[in-house]
Amino acid sequence: MRRDLPTGTVTFLFTDIEGSTRLLHDLGPDEYADALAEHRRVLREAFASHEGVEIDTQGDAFFVAFPTAPAAAAAARAANAALASGPVRVRVGLHTGAPTVAHEGYVGVDVHRGARVAALAHGGQIVVSHATAALLDGHPLVDLGLHRLKDFDQAARLSQLGSGEFPPLRTPGSIELPTPATRFLGRERELFDAVSLVYERDPRVLTIIGPGGTGKTRFAIELARLHAEDAEGGTVFVPLAPLRDPRLVLTAIAERLGASAAEATAIASRIGEKRTHVVVDNVEHLLPAAAGPLAEIAAATSALRLLTTSREALRIQGEHEFDLPPLAETEAVSFFLERARAVRVDVRPTQAVSDLCARLDRLPLALELAAARTKLLAPEALLERLGDRLDLLKGTRDADERHATLRATIAWSHDLLDPDEQSLFMRLAVFRGSCTLETAEIVCDADLDTLASLLDKSLVRRREGQLGEERFWMLETIREFAAERLEAADDAADARRRHAERMLSIAQEAGLSGDDPAAFHIEIGLAEREDLRGALDWAAEHDVELGLELMIALENFWVASSPLEGMRRVGELLDRAGSIPTALRANALRVYGGTSDLAGEREHAERVSAESLKLYRLLEDDRGAAAVLHRLAVSAWRREDWERVRELTEEGLDRSRGRFVEIEISGYWLLGQLRLTEGDVAGAIELTRQSAGMARDIGWKWWESGQLHELLMLALRSGDVDAAEREGRAALRLERAQENRLWSVYTLAGLAQAALVRGDVERGGLLWGAADEEASRLPSWDGERAKRGGALVHEEDPHFIAATNRGRDLDLWDAAAIALGEDDQTVP
Repeated sequence: MRRDLPTGTVTFLFTDIEGSTRLLHDLGPDEYADALAEHRRVLREAFASHEGVEIDTQGDAFFVAFPTAPAAAAAARAANAALASGPVRVRVGLHTGAPTVAHEGYVGVDVHRGARVAALAHGGQIVVSHATAALLDGHPLVDLGLHRLKDFDQAARLSQLGSGEFPPLRTPGSIELPTPATRFLGRERELFDAVSLVYERDPRVLTIIGPGGTGKTRFAIELARLHAEDAEGGTVFVPLAPLRDPRLVLTAIAERLGASAAEATAIASRIGEKRTHVVVDNVEHLLPAAAGPLAEIAAATSALRLLTTSREALRIQGEHEFDLPPLAETEAVSFFLERARAVRVDVRPTQAVSDLCARLDRLPLALELAAARTKLLAPEALLERLGDRLDLLKGTRDADERHATLRATIAWSHDLLDPDEQSLFMRLAVFRGSCTLETAEIVCDADLDTLASLLDKSLVRRREGQLGEERFWMLETIREFAAERLEAADDAADARRRHAERMLSIAQEAGLSGDDPAAFHIEIGLAEREDLRGALDWAAEHDVELGLELMIALENFWVASSPLEGMRRVGELLDRAGSIPTALRANALRVYGGTSDLAGEREHAERVSAESLKLYRLLEDDRGAAAVLHRLAVSAWRREDWERVRELTEEGLDRSRGRFVEIEISGYWLLGQLRLTEGDVAGAIELTRQSAGMARDIGWKWWESGQLHELLMLALRSGDVDAAEREGRAALRLERAQENRLWSVYTLAGLAQAALVRGDVERGGLLWGAADEEASRLPSWDGERAKRGGALVHEEDPHFIAATNRGRDLDLWDAAAIALGEDDQTVP
């Protein structure tokens, strides 16, 4: 643990250069590097003179901690004053909190809040949180009002330190890029060339090309970070290395962007007119099939820019290729020295280091693997030992000598492992994505010391997962090498089976089957998705029954995240299945029907569900039958076949009442819908409230939020505006917490109707404009707009129309904050 870090109440300072990409383009790589170095010198001098402790740097951004808020404020003002005469302008954010001190720095919500505050500032501007402003008596502060910070529900009051004139605070697009564990080194010339290409030609698709180990991914992340300021629609990273099916490329991109479907039109609708950058990493193994979907989305919207990495070009219209060469000689030496000094501080820039870098073709990954070995071997010894392996390459006719060099380096590093390390290295290749320590122990018999040794040798990486857990993974080039060893081993089948069985266990523990909705943890499924897919792919070829069991355990995961993929997978497994147990077939058909319904194949879904129901009745399985009866009742509800709805719902309730609570809860909603068709609004409200209350009692928040929305609309129908607003706000809070954009749109539209009934045309227009703009990206909105908007669609009051137009510029969650009364000062 670092002993120099301030503890207790700490003020964080975050900086970032404004317009760094344009600055690089205008100054050129050499002058830009000088300006960047001077900027770092000036900032570090200002921080140090006010007791600041540098925590981290990423690119041209600083993260610094101060023991007091006045010291941080003084340092920020001194830094800006010192930069005033140069070309660099930095945005600065300050926030004060009581963070937790961890091994390498600080952790906690205050770190993220400080970074979000800085992101809103302009170059030369210092923005401070309310917590910091309260500690700055006597400092010149300008109240900037309430503003929403990304990833925080509540609006935050912000102030400006100093009296300078600046435009309104920025609303930057989100930047969702990986955070590498080490800093970016070198590549100034290549970055300048790539930045210039983007500014001068603005290609729809830019492909970074090079062999494995060249640093394509790291370069693409840095290039995307530099250009993120131009992407008002956001910047996202889509890794394709874990995928094996080119049909999932659009699915992966759609999910990262929050599109309503894995289709080019849906992705284009989600993006709208806001420029959006998508980094698509590791395309080569999915070519040529993946080129078509990428070309389709590139052509579907002029606002999208694709930055792809691949060992070969996509060869699609609009693509520009950028060949990434090895590091320059001085860059390679600097890179090797920095990595080597992390494990051995006395490594010096000798001739042996230069010769070693040259022998390794100045490939970053090869240099990193060699540097990891300097803990035991000096560069001179490394050169001698590794040189023997590289000499074997002389005279070969490998298609790419750089690739051969890298393979030889990986093989050499592998050969130095002891037998236990080699065995674990090989077995870890079974994971397509990443794994926790517990999973590595179960699937691979991993020993903590052996795993730590592979980490030390840079053959395995470590990162924080989506749930805050520690996960282990391999670079794709290294995993390919390990996978070759695994497939040649006698126990490869055992490793694959243990992996599939572990994925089944994880799915069951996460409650993803739908049998217990309160235990449903989709976030666990999302964290393991690539390995769930890998297990299913293996099972389809080697154990269909295990594959079907896994699909059943994942039923609600597919329903919630990717019904089309779920439908395809369970259908293919059923096609391969011969004679299987009746219960297994009934459950699999239930999954097939549910996923088909949500994938839009509703006639097929009804046929399959009816077949499933027949088998459940044969088995006298009341739970299974009740679940399918509910789904068939919903299908009848869509067709407005009310007698069939009643028949199926009542049978389902007879089987489930007092026994299968989640199915019973769903049935009360359908009974409420039947009451509504009879004109009994009060009866519909009573049954819907019963459904919502029972869902709340068992923690089924997803269903509860939907029922609260239904109560909002029923209250509007009965003329009770107070109840409508109360139920609508409760629904919206749950929907926002679950990031359920679709249902939030519907609820905002309902709350807009309530505001219009009250005569608050300003509020009604703002909420309707935001909802209508968000929903316009949905393929089904044209058919639903009149139903969801009601009187809003035909309202002609000029104040309402003006507010609606302003609402269209609001982010969905900003509009939600207005609807909840949290963000009044940011209403345009």
